[in-house]
Amino acid sequence: MRIPPLHRRALPIAAITAVLGGCAWDTPMSTAVSSTEFGRSILSLYGLLVWVSAAIIAIVFIGLAWVLLHFRERPGGPLPRQIRGHTLLELSWTIAPALVLLIIAIPTIQVIFRTQGAAPRGALEVTVRGWQWWWEFRYPSLGVVTANELYLPVGQPVVLRLEGPDVIHSFWIPRLGGKRDVVPGRINQLTFTIDQAGEYWGQCAEFCGTSHANMRMQVIAVPRQEFDRWAARQKAPAPEPAEAAADGKAIYARSACVGCHTIRGVSAGAIAPDLTHFGSRKTLAAGLLPNDLENLTTWIVDPPRVKPGAKMPAVGLNAAEARAVATYLLSLK
Repeated sequence: MRIPPLHRRALPIAAITAVLGGCAWDTPMSTAVSSTEFGRSILSLYGLLVWVSAAIIAIVFIGLAWVLLHFRERPGGPLPRQIRGHTLLELSWTIAPALVLLIIAIPTIQVIFRTQGAAPRGALEVTVRGWQWWWEFRYPSLGVVTANELYLPVGQPVVLRLEGPDVIHSFWIPRLGGKRDVVPGRINQLTFTIDQAGEYWGQCAEFCGTSHANMRMQVIAVPRQEFDRWAARQKAPAPEPAEAAADGKAIYARSACVGCHTIRGVSAGAIAPDLTHFGSRKTLAAGLLPNDLENLTTWIVDPPRVKPGAKMPAVGLNAAEARAVATYLLSLK
């Protein structure tokens, strides 16, 4: 098929427009924008590497262009003078790369020491545990345990202690900067201070099994007073349900759910997310779905169908029972 001339000109323009239309700096999981001093340290190092790389590329291409033009073959022309064992050239292309590596190494080492240092005094400590396939967050100083949604105060240093109870995961919140592996038998650390309130999405960045891509998380950064109110609500006991939620509590208490999940005052399972204030969370299944009645009911009936490989099995509840349990869980604010 022959393409008309006008269309031939329009196709490259449309392609360029489509590519540029997908480019943005300030996206939910952008690595080019940071809200912590930790992230900005890394971005400054990236910026240096980009400019050094751009300078090297420019020098190489300018030199290549000069060689191609100056030493191009000319009809009847003599063979150019051959250069072998030129001491100055040998020294130049040995010393120049060493200088480039030195320019890169000094700030790189500085950033490594800055981002691996001890946590500052007064930092809020959070124990992060990566499970297949969800995240557990424990606040030792507050006595709070939650899952998949990490509340943090703006302006206060935070130190995350990363533990791996099953397989290797990688904790990554792009807008907060950097990654840290979550390794069984080892505790890694991540320290930063968030300077802007907002919601920051993250993802496990180390392949860890069937639902690795569904192992998401969310950091919710709020002003200090709002964080204190949130912590107080989380420390409070689970509210007593009423009406339909009360029926759901009874079904929950006699089902297999109690063997894995904790609801303070109801059950004490320890191998699945703490549900004491599950109704206050915005998502379920590690950020996979909005936390509403329909999604939660579907999840309770058959979790592996919703999230492939989910460790939570179908516990044999019918649709009506699952809906009652979902109503109860959503009442746990």
